[in-house]
Amino acid sequence: MVDETSVKMELDARHMRDIFGMRDAYVKKLEKDFDVIIVDRNGELIIKGERQKAEQVRDILDKLDTLVDRGNELEEQNIDYAIELGKSGQTEALTEIDEDIICHTVNGKPIKPKTIGQKRYVDAIRDNMVVFGIGPAGTGKTYLAMAMAITAFKNEEVGRIILTRPAIEAGEKLGFLPGDLQSKVDPYLRPLYDALYQIMGADSFVRNMEKGLIEVAPLAYMRGRTLDNAYIILDEAQNTTPAQMKMFLTRMGFGSKVVITGDATQKDLAPGTSSGLDVAMRVLNKVEDIAFCKLTSKDVVRHPLVQKIVNAYENYEAKNTKKHQGNGHERYRKNG
Repeated sequence: MVDETSVKMELDARHMRDIFGMRDAYVKKLEKDFDVIIVDRNGELIIKGERQKAEQVRDILDKLDTLVDRGNELEEQNIDYAIELGKSGQTEALTEIDEDIICHTVNGKPIKPKTIGQKRYVDAIRDNMVVFGIGPAGTGKTYLAMAMAITAFKNEEVGRIILTRPAIEAGEKLGFLPGDLQSKVDPYLRPLYDALYQIMGADSFVRNMEKGLIEVAPLAYMRGRTLDNAYIILDEAQNTTPAQMKMFLTRMGFGSKVVITGDATQKDLAPGTSSGLDVAMRVLNKVEDIAFCKLTSKDVVRHPLVQKIVNAYENYEAKNTKKHQGNGHERYRKNG
């Protein structure tokens, strides 16, 4: 027998619009996912349904109320993640994650982790000298690393920031692009520039770049250098060769911190070429002061459709891998 009940709670009337969403979209999502009915009676909410589910919804709404009270603007991604945590009894994490403010953008917007995975990633960066952030698009790997680097730079924990990524050709030849070498590689570095502009502001970025305190360069420029007292970020690491990865990791000097980000499922390397990221994960997984943080589709914080796309590709690739393995066993049986 289902234990039906009505759970009551008070909700700050000032936050009602943000929590309910446009045309009550967020509340309708909660009702659908938990099979409950939510009724508003002048600020008093009544949640009707199975006791456990009604209490889970109450906990979620309570935490969302706290987030709004702290000045957060709720988006669909916040609601989806709150529902996921609510179902697993982890709603406390919503407000705990929100307390970790890394820094603010030039417009005053706080930058902070938005998922448990992102929180672990940020903590790993704080606690280790070298961190690998591995996961699909939209999980905040590069952006959070940049925020941590800029914070360390502003706090004078490091003397400079060095951002790099391999200038891999993804379907187009560098030589066909107009301009000098810098013009040719700039499109590959543009995502790093964009994050710097947003967090630091264009003027501050240009000033520090002219002084040589911030450097954005292709990976090839790192060869032969030793980088002391620097915050070094290698982006798109899945597109390095094993030799390039080893070269990069051995550039690190005293007082430096290194963050390496990549998505092992999106390689642009030539067929048959090993990825430096894959090799590093196998070679360095037991080395002290090196951490590996694996983010998943649950940590995607872009448009909710991005999470669905990532999930669809993961399922498709998993099925293909299983199919190929099955074909291999069938051939083995026939040959045997």
